[in-house]
Amino acid sequence: MAPATPEPANAPPLTLKPGFAWTDAWRRCRDVAPEAFLDDRVLGLWAANWQPGGRSLPATSPVDGTPVAGPPRLDGATARQAVRAALDQHRAWRHVPLPERRARIAATLDALTEHRELLALLLVWEIGKPWRLAQADVDRAIDGVRWYVDGIEPMLDGRAPLDGPVSNIASWNYPMSVLVHAMLVQALAGNAVIAKTPTDGGLACLTLACALAAREGVPVTLVSGSGGELSEALVRAPEIGCVSFVGGRDTGAAVATAVADLGKRHILEQEGLNTWGVWNYSDWDALSAVVPKLFDYGKQRCTAYPRFVVQRTLFDRFLDAYLPAVRSVRIGHPLAVADPADPLPNLDFGPLINAAKAKELTDQVNEAVDRGAVPVHRGTLDGGHFLPGQDTSAYVPPVTLLGPPPSSPLHHAEPFGPVDTIVLVDTEAELLAAMNASNGALVATLATDDPATYERLAPQIRAFKVGHGKPRSRGDREELFGGFGASWRGAFVGGELLIRAVTRGEPGERLPGNFPEYQLMP
Repeated sequence: MAPATPEPANAPPLTLKPGFAWTDAWRRCRDVAPEAFLDDRVLGLWAANWQPGGRSLPATSPVDGTPVAGPPRLDGATARQAVRAALDQHRAWRHVPLPERRARIAATLDALTEHRELLALLLVWEIGKPWRLAQADVDRAIDGVRWYVDGIEPMLDGRAPLDGPVSNIASWNYPMSVLVHAMLVQALAGNAVIAKTPTDGGLACLTLACALAAREGVPVTLVSGSGGELSEALVRAPEIGCVSFVGGRDTGAAVATAVADLGKRHILEQEGLNTWGVWNYSDWDALSAVVPKLFDYGKQRCTAYPRFVVQRTLFDRFLDAYLPAVRSVRIGHPLAVADPADPLPNLDFGPLINAAKAKELTDQVNEAVDRGAVPVHRGTLDGGHFLPGQDTSAYVPPVTLLGPPPSSPLHHAEPFGPVDTIVLVDTEAELLAAMNASNGALVATLATDDPATYERLAPQIRAFKVGHGKPRSRGDREELFGGFGASWRGAFVGGELLIRAVTRGEPGERLPGNFPEYQLMP
């Protein structure tokens, strides 16, 4: 297959844009928040002080192998001290009047806005986001929290903060628009907040954001370390008022067992195989236009669509629309330019989170083909947007497989990378079965020309949000979010539901969500 949008022949070699190197970002972090950034490492934040804790692990950027700051590994005993200190902060913060809490969160948002480009640059280096998407992640965090700041009063009417702080354990892919957003809204609602730095990336970005919040008096705790070693403190500790988790099903299941045993408030967002069904459909131009967008950030997000379920009689038309679109996807080094004065490239995605993930996904693809999957498209890195001789071990070009075998993880699980799979079906019953392959999902889409068909089939798709020919997203501001089946446990979030999830209402209140004893849709 031809490479995706190769660089023009005889083009000059690319170079790293001046002022955007990791050393530039690190120097700026030390200038902005010297209390949190030392010469070669970051500190942790607990008991309202920046503190050393544990040996820092070596780390490299997925972008090109550049060494970056690694997370310090706290031990369980230190984490328990941090949690106890967070409870003390919580007991004081919950009595701070709402106007003062609003003012401190608003001041934090102003500081985040001032340092928007630095936060985005850290996201590029630490987790490989292209510049456009990194800026959008920062902006969504700021704009989303401002929506709550402007309208928080009626959401808190008749409600009180929890009895203890909220513990946040999140994956690495959205440090700002998911994790920092949640932390600041939780604090606005009257809770102290704790966050664990994702092991795979986002350390410096989260540290800078927490430093800016702590300066405004927001009760933030930031710790790093092994999930297994810290879970006793961050999940099971009696001081914790709520556990908020974003990640995979395996880890999420262990957290769910712990919080269920303890009867603890929880929000557990887990992965699911989000599917895009095509049935009695003819708007192929619309499909062609959306396919490249579905590859944003290499499909490393909880609302990515890695599975197309296609009516067999439409498969030829589907390929006519799909293949040119997937071949147009742009991949490469997010900070490479032909001329120092050029703007940063507008890429669909850069590297995966690390070389180990890239190898794992490539091995899964090869194994699926060996067991019978048909490779419909295989991109290459040849002629891609890269620096001369750079490390590309974390990059995987788009791949599309027809009929992944049931023995392959690609048949039933989210790949969390730029791999699409296609399943062909002949009946509506087969369509629904294939779209519900993972026992629940966060989003799904059914592309069909007939509104009546959509209205009849959409309620049978086991996803929290179902689009009609258009992708659904996590959403912002007033839009609610949750999941069906194993993709979500605990309280739903978004809009006022996020506030309800981290506050107490009337005794016996039943929150919308998926709980062991009930499921309640909003």
